[in-house]
Amino acid sequence: MLFNFISRPRIREALSNSHKFRGLFEVHACVPGIEVVPTCKPKSSLFGHQFPSYVLNAFFSSLSSRKSPNPSSCSNPGLYAENDYDAIREESDRFNLAPFGSGLDELDDDGEESSDVEEGGSDHNDDDLIVLNSFTGDYKQTEGVRRFEGGEDESRHPLVREICRLIELRSAWNPKLEGELRHLLRSLKPRQVCAVLQLQTDERVALSFFYWADRQWRYRHDPIVYYAMLEILSKTKLCQGAKRVLRLMAKRRIVRRPEAFGYVMVSYSRAGKMRNAMRVLTMMQKAGIEPDLSICNTAIHVLVMGNCLDKAVRFLERMKLVEITPNVVTYNCLIKGYCDLHRLEDAMELIAEMPFKGCCPDKISYYTVMGFLCREKRINEVKDLIEKMTKDSNLLPDQVTYNTIVHMLSKNGHGDEALEFLREAEARGFRVDKVGFSAIIHSFCQEGRMDKAKETVNEMFSKGCIPDVVTYSSVIDGFCCEGKTDQAKKMLHQMYKHGCKPNTVSYTALLNGLCKNGNSLQAREMMNASEEEWWVPNAITYSVLMHGFRREGKLSEACDTVREMIKKGFFPTPVEINLLIQNLCRECKVDEAKRFMEECLNNGCAINVVNFTTVIHGFCQKGDLESALSLLDDMYLSNKHPDVFTYTTLIDALGKKGRTEEATKLAMKMLKTGLIPTPVTYRTVIHQYCRVGRVEDLLRLLEKMLLRQDCRTAYNQVIEKLCSFGNLEQAYKLLGKVLRTASKVDADTCHMLMESCLRKGIPLMSYNVACRMFNRNLVPDLKLCEKVSKKLVMEGRSEEADKLILRFVERGRVDLQS
Repeated sequence: MLFNFISRPRIREALSNSHKFRGLFEVHACVPGIEVVPTCKPKSSLFGHQFPSYVLNAFFSSLSSRKSPNPSSCSNPGLYAENDYDAIREESDRFNLAPFGSGLDELDDDGEESSDVEEGGSDHNDDDLIVLNSFTGDYKQTEGVRRFEGGEDESRHPLVREICRLIELRSAWNPKLEGELRHLLRSLKPRQVCAVLQLQTDERVALSFFYWADRQWRYRHDPIVYYAMLEILSKTKLCQGAKRVLRLMAKRRIVRRPEAFGYVMVSYSRAGKMRNAMRVLTMMQKAGIEPDLSICNTAIHVLVMGNCLDKAVRFLERMKLVEITPNVVTYNCLIKGYCDLHRLEDAMELIAEMPFKGCCPDKISYYTVMGFLCREKRINEVKDLIEKMTKDSNLLPDQVTYNTIVHMLSKNGHGDEALEFLREAEARGFRVDKVGFSAIIHSFCQEGRMDKAKETVNEMFSKGCIPDVVTYSSVIDGFCCEGKTDQAKKMLHQMYKHGCKPNTVSYTALLNGLCKNGNSLQAREMMNASEEEWWVPNAITYSVLMHGFRREGKLSEACDTVREMIKKGFFPTPVEINLLIQNLCRECKVDEAKRFMEECLNNGCAINVVNFTTVIHGFCQKGDLESALSLLDDMYLSNKHPDVFTYTTLIDALGKKGRTEEATKLAMKMLKTGLIPTPVTYRTVIHQYCRVGRVEDLLRLLEKMLLRQDCRTAYNQVIEKLCSFGNLEQAYKLLGKVLRTASKVDADTCHMLMESCLRKGIPLMSYNVACRMFNRNLVPDLKLCEKVSKKLVMEGRSEEADKLILRFVERGRVDLQS
């Protein structure tokens, strides 16, 4: 026997009374290197008894590893040191593919532990840079993890393609497909898992698949998979997901290199959280990892992209203090920062100083400056810089140099200048290729200069450079942008004559032109014939057709297009769904809009709170508050939390129907959830409460709202709204709250109250308002006070009228002799 248990009854007794027999499982397996020890408290239930979640799966995985030659399916016992009950528990749970959909709760929930990367703080101090000084160089660097280079061999592997197909079927998931996916996962090699992650068009889906695979029993990610996932996330704004992958590496005892922290830093930078990005260095310090040149270059890049060039320069100085020598990449980052801030002289000065700092500039250094000059259309200076590059740095211009200049000029809309450089390159003996011509033609098409674009195409033919599908697609798109769809169709047929087969981009550009001209049905017919023409519509193609139907008011056809789009495995964005929902609500088809949204949600589309709010607003406009409130409850069931705009919409609708009590409860619920009221929320609440005259309830609610978010003009709005509804006595009682600040806005509010009192025939109240303004060193409007004085005289209150004018005399605003 592999385990030396006392007896089977003894085991059953231990399973039912685990707290009495903890020592029973403190035994060693006969398989060398595997130790079974208790690591956590009982978490799950087995046959009605508490099951102590010990690390038995290490033993079973070791047995299965003898049968399978695949190393990725073999569990490493060292990885099961903590929280291993998750692996055992997840195997018994039914797999819910919601993480593959739009919810992605794991990406937003931040409650796992206190974060090392804290929010807030100023971006202009050097606290983050001081971290470099704390590194002493005593830490021991480990060997690097091999990097996955995406290759076509792995991407085309049948297992990889099959798993990608199963992931695309997440909208129609069932237990059979789940078991098939789990079985295939254990057969994948680490590089094939990386290929699956990189083939996902939506990085959130890739991250959810990564999480799901990590939770599977008898499977653990290879270190290369973690680095591949981090590299994917570094190209997105999913910084919280990147941080959790980094924490998971520590949890699984995966070696974390500085480049792993660099990926997280870049992701924070893309999300606009530059302060948090720099605090990743603090995470490195706590993890005991010594910084290297790559992480320092990443930090400088992040600072430059965050418009903190001065801080990047100071970071460079601290690098030198800890004996990290900058390289050409470091200086190129700073050069880019100078160019972004239009500090060309500083960039050129840095290039001149680089040889004296032991680092000669490369062509990238000069290309960065050339890019800035191309944006500014400073062509002569570009030519001077080429000569300077040759003379000072002994870097000869080559094919790449001219191609770079041509592309940068074309990208910034300087097609004529780019064509000049292309001809100059040809005169110097460099090969003229279709890539450069295509960039120039695209620039002409973007500017609407189709004659110049066709002339350039003819020049390509004359020089033996045959246009490719990219060139033709640019011309087709240019014709469509000008509304010349007939010319675009002729160009499409001309492609076939020259042996160039149109692709999806070519047809999508033509369909976009047809839809913009109101020919969506014709575009639909072309897409239906896609199989005959040997091209496959993509997500953009369906989106173009959907928007065409939507603009023409053919909402039924637009919804059908979205349904077909989902069946093909493409998912519309929340913005596209919301535009369609808005159009349905405007045509009073709110029920249809709700059904369409629920259908998209059930099929795995990314439905957000804005989509729910749009439908709720449609029900409120229709007067169907019960359906609106019911949809609010559905939001919680779908794990979509209402925002302040959702609550404001419902509060306004309830107030219009006179259901003030419900509106109050909803407002209190909004405040308890931690939402901050907006100015629109204040205006909505004030209007509805003042309309029904519930001023006391309004004041109590405002006090709680002001504790959450200050609004200086809240009481001004209350007084003005009360004046518009004729409730002048309540408005006069609130005057003290307004006169505390004595600003111009307060003066305008007081003037409105005085005018309202005059219209109501209460000049004495206007007089009292003016006196209170004088007491707060606010001078009322003289012409308005003259009207008040005349009204007072007409009512036999000459004494008050004289006192009012005397106040102006005391302040020198009225000459007594006049």
